[in-house]
Amino acid sequence: MSSPLPLPQQFLSGAPLGTRVVVRYRIDGGLTDALGELVERTDGACTVRTRRSDVVIALPLVVAAKEVPPAPPRRAPRVPAP
Repeated sequence: MSSPLPLPQQFLSGAPLGTRVVVRYRIDGGLTDALGELVERTDGACTVRTRRSDVVIALPLVVAAKEVPPAPPRRAPRVPAP
């Protein structure tokens, strides 16, 4: 029998910094996700570096979190045909 999955807060507290994660958390009016690199954590919050900015997320607001695979390489810009 498999062991139960850790709570998302437990995952974020134990994941190595630099891990690529997706974190779903509560905001006014609903939920949102942060996808990026886990770069910092304190007793009450974690910071995820997304493509746009660093997002500081209070751990009590987290409803789900998991490790995700590395981002695929960016595609090269298209060169117009001659």
